[in-house]
Parts: sequence; C-alpha cells; structure tokens
Amino acid sequence: MSSGTVTIALGATGASTNRLNVDATAIAPGDTIQRSVDLIDQGTINLASVTLTTAATTSSVLDTDATNGLQMVIDKCSQAWTESGPPYTYTCGGSTSSVLSSRAVIQTGVTLSNLSALTAGNTDHLRVTLTFPSGAGNSFQNKSSTIQYTFTGTQRAGTDK
Repeated sequence: MSSGTVTIALGATGASTNRLNVDATAIAPGDTIQRSVDLIDQGTINLASVTLTTAATTSSVLDTDATNGLQMVIDKCSQAWTESGPPYTYTCGGSTSSVLSSRAVIQTGVTLSNLSALTAGNTDHLRVTLTFPSGAGNSFQNKSSTIQYTFTGTQRAGTDK
C-alpha cells in the first residue's frame, strides 16, 4: 500500500503560463487588465474542490471599494491561451468557460467552477480579467494596490480501495 499526494501548482512565473506577477500601471476607469495562469494538479489524488483567496498586500480604494474598485472574472480555455502584448490580452483557440463570475477583486475561499484540474495530472488554462469600473471617481487617482492570489486544493473524500 502507498498513500497519494495532493499538490496544486501554478505555471512558471513570468511565462505565459503565469503572468499574475506582472504589474499594470496608469490604469483609468473603464480599463481591463488580463493575466494568464495555468492551474496544475500535480498530485496523485483527485481534488474535491479548488478555492481562491485574494488579499491586498498593498491596499487602497482600488481593492476596498467593492462597487467602484477592481472587479474580477476568471475564465478558462480548453487549450493554452494565445497571448498578445504587453499589454497582455488573450484569445482562446478552443472553447471558453466561466471559472468565476464577476465580483469584487478581494475574495476569501471562493470555489472555482468547471475545473479539469480536479483530476490528478490535469491542467486548466485560466485568464484572470480585472476591470476598473467606469464609474470610479477622482478619489481613485494615484492609488496603488498589490493583489496576492492563493489557490487551495482540497482532496476528495475517502473511498473504498
């Protein structure tokens, strides 16, 4: 007998498989920011779920205002995203599906949907889109936030073996 492993990983930082560390500067209301990241189940045990927690390591009204601050959507592509830029934009040559519907950028333990990475050995090609709402007023000028993304995999329930 041997036990399995639960390991969730992201693509290589700085490559098209993980652009979450790339800053966006001089954003204005109405702008969108797209970043790609691969979510990889490197373990040997299937997952029951994957959740996302986002936190501001540098905070401002950009992340504290749930209405006019940054809004986040996450989609996945059935194949690797085709990247253009910078500024980075992504198109999907396969099929696109929703992983997380639009909400304020700061979230705690929100469950991601439609992931194939719940199965050991699979990879999901994700695109995170942040939108700076067009209704943001002058109080948003010259502000800065740094958002940290934490993906957490929960192993499947025990079963007969």
